[in-house]
Amino acid sequence: MKSGEKILFEGKEYIGHKTNNEAEYIALILGLEKAAVSTKQIQVISDSELLVNQVKGTYKVKQIHLKSLMEKVRQLEARFDYFEISHSLRGNNKEADRLANEAIDEFEKGERQEIKIDYQKQDSLF
Repeated sequence: MKSGEKILFEGKEYIGHKTNNEAEYIALILGLEKAAVSTKQIQVISDSELLVNQVKGTYKVKQIHLKSLMEKVRQLEARFDYFEISHSLRGNNKEADRLANEAIDEFEKGERQEIKIDYQKQDSLF
């Protein structure tokens, strides 16, 4: 989390084996939970075009597991007086990639536990 160029908070978690879309939603949820403690205004920048367009309502959320995660996003979004989400190219998100890789490495070394997120899972995509 940043205010201008100042880093306010940097976090990482190991979430286990998830699809890219699940991981994007979970990261958004964890970030919104953390931000809601200290601010009522937030601008989210994500490198996931799908996530951004689903949160904006441009794309429909069709898969049950993503619908469940979207419900959590909507509940958290309501806690902010101002909420904006926008897309950025993947190359602009190197800090997030670094943190994700650190969390995976720390888990594999036994230095970090997997966190559990409660949402409706989808057994198969097909």
